[in-house]
Amino acid sequence: MEDLIIAIVAAVVVLGGGGSATYLVRSRRQRELTAPPPDRAVGSGSSGSATGTLTAPTLAPGSTVSLPPDVAAPPAAPAAPEVEKPPPSAGRLVRLRGRLARSQSAFGGVLLNLLSSDHLDDDTWDEIEETLIAADMGVAPARALVEDLRTDVKVEGTRDPAEVRSMLRRELVNQVGPDMDRTLHTARHGDRPAVVLVVGVNGTGKTTTCAKLARALIGDGQTVLLGAADTFRAAAADQLQTWGNRVGAPVVRSDREGADPASVAFDAVNQGVEQDADVVIVDTAGRLHTKAGLMDELGKIKRVISRHATVDEVLLVLDATTGQNGLRQARVFAEVVDVTGVVLTKLDGTAKGGIVIAVQRELGVPVKLVGLGEGPDDLAPFEPEAFVDAIVG
Repeated sequence: MEDLIIAIVAAVVVLGGGGSATYLVRSRRQRELTAPPPDRAVGSGSSGSATGTLTAPTLAPGSTVSLPPDVAAPPAAPAAPEVEKPPPSAGRLVRLRGRLARSQSAFGGVLLNLLSSDHLDDDTWDEIEETLIAADMGVAPARALVEDLRTDVKVEGTRDPAEVRSMLRRELVNQVGPDMDRTLHTARHGDRPAVVLVVGVNGTGKTTTCAKLARALIGDGQTVLLGAADTFRAAAADQLQTWGNRVGAPVVRSDREGADPASVAFDAVNQGVEQDADVVIVDTAGRLHTKAGLMDELGKIKRVISRHATVDEVLLVLDATTGQNGLRQARVFAEVVDVTGVVLTKLDGTAKGGIVIAVQRELGVPVKLVGLGEGPDDLAPFEPEAFVDAIVG
């Protein structure tokens, strides 16, 4: 008979006095049979509870057992995160020029309109100077630029828009400083890695900058190790770890919140030596530039690292939207750790392009990197000509 049961597996489960047993039947149609009456349950007790033993069912040869659907298989081990292959950093600012131009074109447009007017009297030149100052350029650089432009206009005697744009571009490039050394020093020293120390106040984007810089260097073929020396904010180490997993950069961190950041930085450099890393990037805790104790601690981190390796770069991360307040922060950091370069983040937002000129004039060090968005590849080497072209169109 074709509807005969091929295999019956009986599982008797001992429950309370009113307990029940469930039988699972495997056939061409699997169905659940009604439990037997209570008097067929195994064992009973005066209090209504039941005790008994489980009897292993006898299986017919060739039969199989179907587990109930609520019996889940052990979870599979989580897959390792896929390591990305970042693109090379060369030409990244040029590729992002359009994004920069959208935020800076209004500034350039005002200047071009003023310079192209029929009557360039003193009031017009004052307005040009005010426009430059409002763009966070600073008073001294703005006056110097206006004087140079006035001389150019008198010598060339033109109002042609193309020639005016050329004059403005030339003077802006001169102010930005095309001859400044913007090289990011990340070459190994024999058997020791280059060390990049990243500093700044809270909220400027230091941890993200560390991760994006690691991504850019790996895209250029270097091996990178990250040091999570921001031990006061657990999320910073977790964030850095996530980025490191994505791009294949090991992360040295402390399991203890509030650990000595100088010790973590020192361990990171040691690991970099042992693993033959090309570059070690050390992320530090955000600190207020007005707090002497925190700034002293930052100096300690650099001194401890210097006992074991050369600190090749001290990059100060500034939020470009903070304007002149960012300059006050920059001064204090430069006094404590000898800043070698500036990273301007959020330059594509409400930032005003003149901050590039102002911060370089204030610190005497170049802007080496700029952040132009939230994407993983939106950190770019700063290129003066491309930057000015984005302003003047």
